[in-house]
Amino acid sequence: HVQLVESGGGSVQAGGSLTLSCSASGYNRHTYCLGWVRQAPGKEREGVAAIDSDGTTRYLDSVKDRLTISLDKAKNILYLQMNNLKPEDTAMYYCAADLTVYVGPVALERLLSDVDFGYWGQGTQVTVS
Repeated sequence: HVQLVESGGGSVQAGGSLTLSCSASGYNRHTYCLGWVRQAPGKEREGVAAIDSDGTTRYLDSVKDRLTISLDKAKNILYLQMNNLKPEDTAMYYCAADLTVYVGPVALERLLSDVDFGYWGQGTQVTVS
């Protein structure tokens, strides 16, 4: 079965950087979408970045100049590089996966909008002060 384990969260001052990692396993498909979703206290989940098996990426508009999603296929590790962090980035960040034949920009944008990934990690906290 699919397992997603995040790491790399922590506390950082505004303007700082963090890199989140997600060790992904259990999906033996040629096509898939992976993403990062965050949820701040009292707010709904928000898709921030996604990548598909072809390497296409999509971002939430408000973060695309500061966050970079990448996938090391050899190690099955998903990354989220976060630069110039702001207090409003404070949230629990979840790694998520969708095993689908539908990849590409439209699929990624739908996943970020609907946040209906099929598999989720346990989350890692990011606090920016």
